[in-house]
Amino acid sequence: MIRLPKYIHNSQGTLWLTEDERDNLKISYRIKEVLFEESSPFQHVMVLDSFDFGPMLVLDGVVQTTSKDGHIYNEMITHVPLSVHPRPQDVLIIGGGDCGAAKEAAKYESVRRIDLVEIDEAVVRASKRYMPEVSGNLSDPRVHYYYDDGVDFAKRASAAYDVIIVDSSDPVGPAQMLFEPAFYESLHRALREDGLMVCQSQSPIFHGDIMEQTYRRIGHIFPHTRLYTAVVPTYPGGLWSFTLGSKRELPEPERIRFNKTASYANQELVRRCFSLPAFLKERLELSADAARAH
Repeated sequence: MIRLPKYIHNSQGTLWLTEDERDNLKISYRIKEVLFEESSPFQHVMVLDSFDFGPMLVLDGVVQTTSKDGHIYNEMITHVPLSVHPRPQDVLIIGGGDCGAAKEAAKYESVRRIDLVEIDEAVVRASKRYMPEVSGNLSDPRVHYYYDDGVDFAKRASAAYDVIIVDSSDPVGPAQMLFEPAFYESLHRALREDGLMVCQSQSPIFHGDIMEQTYRRIGHIFPHTRLYTAVVPTYPGGLWSFTLGSKRELPEPERIRFNKTASYANQELVRRCFSLPAFLKERLELSADAARAH
């Protein structure tokens, strides 16, 4: 019998996962059963079958993706940069052990190689077996798996990639390094002359400070930076941000072309995702003004 961790409790014969959001918000999911559980050398990995969201990947008690809405995040973190780049061939994905971003990147005929760097092999193994809606049980020969530290991997690369996707978890523990300026500098060196990178930059509602810091740090290293959003229901606040950093000038949104098969993304939405809410535009403008003043 699986010994349940502290963030799963049994209430009158029903299992519930309760996720704490900075001790100020608790989100509970009713669970059918535990499909997978393992304490890896890096974290506690679980796949839980939930009533409303289907199988969900949970790392150290925090929901990372679900079978119901995981495609939204994976499509937006992948298709936007791959549509912006004129001809992506070599793609690096740091994190993304659920294989969802790699599955979307494999839809591009121009892509000849996808290097997926995930520190925890257990995440890939569990996602492939128990979350086929997200991973597609990916077996594309262009995808190469590296069970390695993403920070170290990026340091060793030089002008090797057209697009880099940083699909990280929240900036706590080992993932903290994926939000540091030194890491973004490594990504800049790992990209070719016309390369670009993207990372998830947290919730504009609950993590505005992290979002702003990420946008500012990337803007210090890359000459062209742009932020965009998507709505992911299982993430705190729903509204989620992504930050692009590019070595070359980014095209205007209306010139972006997208024609892949997807469940959430389409050409209109990929273009419109750069249209930011008024409060978010104001925050980024104030941040830019403060940076120029210093």
